[in-house]
Amino acid sequence: MTNLLIKLFIKEKDVNNPETRGKYGILSSATGIVVNILLSIVKMVIGVIANSISIISDALNNITDVGSSVVTMIGFKISQKKIDKDHPWGHGRMEYITAFIVDIIILMVGFELLKSSIDKIIHPDLPAVNNVTIIILVIAVLTKLWLFLFYKKIAKMIDSNAIKGNAYDSISDSISTLVVLISAVVAKLCGVSIDGYASLIVSVFILFTGYKAIKETVDLLLGMKPDPEIIKDIEDEAKKYEMISGIHDIMVHDYGPGRKIVSFHAEVPADGDICKVHDIIDQMEQDLFEKFNCITTIHMDPIVVDNKEINDMRDFTEKIVKELNSEFSIHDFRMTDGGKRVNLIFDLVVPRDKEYDKEEIIKNYEKYSKEKIDTNELDRNIGIWGNIDQSYINYMRKIGIYK
Repeated sequence: MTNLLIKLFIKEKDVNNPETRGKYGILSSATGIVVNILLSIVKMVIGVIANSISIISDALNNITDVGSSVVTMIGFKISQKKIDKDHPWGHGRMEYITAFIVDIIILMVGFELLKSSIDKIIHPDLPAVNNVTIIILVIAVLTKLWLFLFYKKIAKMIDSNAIKGNAYDSISDSISTLVVLISAVVAKLCGVSIDGYASLIVSVFILFTGYKAIKETVDLLLGMKPDPEIIKDIEDEAKKYEMISGIHDIMVHDYGPGRKIVSFHAEVPADGDICKVHDIIDQMEQDLFEKFNCITTIHMDPIVVDNKEINDMRDFTEKIVKELNSEFSIHDFRMTDGGKRVNLIFDLVVPRDKEYDKEEIIKNYEKYSKEKIDTNELDRNIGIWGNIDQSYINYMRKIGIYK
């Protein structure tokens, strides 16, 4: 059914294209609206006839799902708007905002259901359940399960947190209706009302689902670290180019699904033809855009690559740094030869979530290098001018966010 709907309403194949993403989003929202309207009407009628608070609550939950789908559809429509002077990177983050609204709705439904469940436990009534009621509830469970799989597939195809939120909501509804079905069967066979307790279980599950969904969305709105796999893919792609020795200081800014801005430093030969290097950088930026759908800005860092002594010292320094801490790395390595003393200048990259004493690191480095000199692995003294590369942390300290 999912493939049939996609085939009927969407002809384009490029899911990275914002316009195509929007069509998938609108298709999923429209499907959710139709399905949830039908389910809410049927469940409400059955719930009133059977005098079942859990079935009525389930119907109200489907009505809120209609609202969630409408909000998601509006979000996709707005996110497709062209860039303007006030929004130079487009309106893609509107998807995150609509996902946040959907998550809030899920939590509100959970809290309301929790209240009605407690009231039903205190004042229990035996619901009037018949075979028709049970059959319709079974159909409702299966329908919501299909809707979950439908949302999940599209969310994965276009990497949409808003649709993923609807998928969470649908699986919650499927489990909720299943619990209602169990309570209905128990009432019919045993004459015992567990309606309130069943609703209580459902409400707790909905609240847990809402919490999980809202946490993911808030992380996206605040700005979370990029996927390590994306970083690795960019690094591997960049190193394929002629004259690129390595890259560092990668930054990824997320302006909504399919709208990423990437910047990094590329190490290039210091004695290379600057025009040729510039052409390679330009081509790399264009290729990265086509392959990863991200706008890329690359800064060139010139390094000496054809001097054996410098290369050996760079390898030696990298070895020491890794032995000091496996999470450390270096870049922008330079060496000045002072005759009896070699001066090494480099940036030391350390994890941002920890504090490091620059002087202690340099002291340990010098001690280690002295041991190597004593064992004839090095034959000259070393002076170090290392800079701990935590510019982001330094900025956060400056504005008072990071102590």
